Parts: sequence; structure tokens; C-alpha cells
Amino acid sequence: MSARRGSGYAGGRRRRPGCLMLLILAVLGIVIVLLLWYLLAGRLNVPGPQPTKPPRPNSQPASCPDVQLLAIPGTWESSSTDDPHNPTANPASLMLNVTKPVRAKFPESRVDVYTVPYVAQFSNPIAFPPDGQQSYNNSRSEGTQRATDELTRMSKQCPLTNYVIAGFSQGAVIAGDIAEQIGNGSGPVSADQVLGVTLIADGRRAGGPGQATEIGQTPDGVGAEVTLKGISVPGITMTGPRSGFGELAGRTFTICAPGDLICTAPPDAMNPVNMIPSLLKLVNAAGNPVHSLYNSFAVDQDGTTATHWTAGWAEGLIANAPHPPHA
Repeated sequence: MSARRGSGYAGGRRRRPGCLMLLILAVLGIVIVLLLWYLLAGRLNVPGPQPTKPPRPNSQPASCPDVQLLAIPGTWESSSTDDPHNPTANPASLMLNVTKPVRAKFPESRVDVYTVPYVAQFSNPIAFPPDGQQSYNNSRSEGTQRATDELTRMSKQCPLTNYVIAGFSQGAVIAGDIAEQIGNGSGPVSADQVLGVTLIADGRRAGGPGQATEIGQTPDGVGAEVTLKGISVPGITMTGPRSGFGELAGRTFTICAPGDLICTAPPDAMNPVNMIPSLLKLVNAAGNPVHSLYNSFAVDQDGTTATHWTAGWAEGLIANAPHPPHA
């Protein structure tokens, strides 16, 4: 007997348009969730090239320091509301071992020690429930904007002030990115006003021409962002190596301890095809013992630690910096 027209049968099987619609709605739901995940986690949004600097005057206001030391703390070592001239968000912040000795050695008229306040977090992208932290992209974007804004403000108000820049971990990535812009003529201050840059545990560490000079031994591997170049998941964008520090290449230094996966990631160990485990290694590396011990990590045979070297380097630059005329 032939099947009746309009009976809902075809080839002996019932059509189920409702199932197809449910499948379409489920796919749309997943797409919407992923889009919201990306949007809420945040895109990397750092300042672009800065405008050309105006001609410098012959003198600057009496309130201006001769030098500004711009320090950028690492992950979990700052907050958006911290006091840049008296940071207390994390009393164990590594950069305090650099900034405190410098502040104690010079009067405020000689150096303004400014610690960039930013959220300084790195959320686990697959934590469930969410861990409540800001994403790496949001944190890095805020830190870069805050640091750039301060350099821009100081340059405008005190056009003859010179700069020393130093950062640790996520702060080293931010400091290095700004130094790259400055050295290539598109930063918030002129390259000839930057006395030097030091990056401790830089996630974009790479060797080669135009890159930073290693202090101490040169461990194998590269920065985790170099290994994971091109990976982008909600809230985490890996930007690869920098193009080079341009005019600042000879004045930029990097310190990296062997075994610190933030700056010594094996180039072939974190396969981008296996994105989530690779990113989890990066998240967890921020809390590993090697990464947290730069205050005791020796960079020479005399036992000079990374932070002691950085403080002494900054003090030397400041002591020998020009004394701009003041009005």
C-alpha cells in the first residue's frame, strides 16, 4: 500500500523538523556563548603609535624631577587603585626590591619613582566556576595604557626629564612593549631620553639582533608568548616576539632564570595545536617557585641577585643622568 500524502512519512521514516530546529538552536547557543566569552574576557587593546613630540624648551619647571624611574610590577603584585608613589597592594612585590633602594638614595628632585598601578591579574580561561580575576588581555591592556599615560603626562609637563624603565613578569612584557615603541620612534617619549630598560622574566624574551642584552647566563628557550605566537583564546592573546628595540637595543637588558617557563619556554614543547594545556602551563608558570625567586637569583659569580643588579643599574644611570635647567 502506498504512503498517504501529507502523512509525515518518507521512505518509511517520519520527518522530525523539531529535532533539526533544536539542533540549530543548540549550535546558535554555543556560538553565542563563545562570542560572549570572547567579548567579556576582553581583547588586547594597547596604545598605538604616539604623535610626534614638539621641540623641547631650554628649561623645565622647578617641580620637575631630573629622572623618572617607571617600575611595572608583575602578575598579582599590583592593583588598579594602588598608590604609584607608595605602593602597598602587595608588600612582597618583587619590584619593591628595586624601587625602595632607589627612592632611599636620591631626593625627589632628582628622581620620581613611579610604580604603575594596574589590575595585574591572569585569569584561568577555562576555570569553572570562573576564578573572578581579570583576563590577561584586560590586565595587560590596562597596564600598558596606565604606563603610557604616565610617560605622556610627565613628558608634557617636564619635557627635559629622562627615564629609566623596569618591569617584572607581566610588567616586563608591558615595559618591553613600550620600549619597543620608543626605540622605533613611536612611543610616548623620545628614545634619547630613555637612559635604560631592564626586563625581568620577560614573556616575550627572544634572542637575535636588536633584542635585549642578557644579564647573567643565557638560558635555553624563549618567552612563552614567543612559543605560543598566534594563539588567541578568550582573554589571552599571544603576540609572539618583538620586532626589536631599535635605538634602545643597546640600552635594554633582560634577566631570565633557567627553568622559568615564562621566559624559557621550549620552542617545540608547547604545541599550539594543544592550546588549552599549553595556556594552562603559562598560567601556572606565573606561580612556580623559579619565577618567584628573582630576589635571590644570582646573575654573576659575586652572588649579585637580579633585583640587586637592577637597583644598582638604575642607581648608576640616575647618578650620571643630566641635570636639566629649571625655570
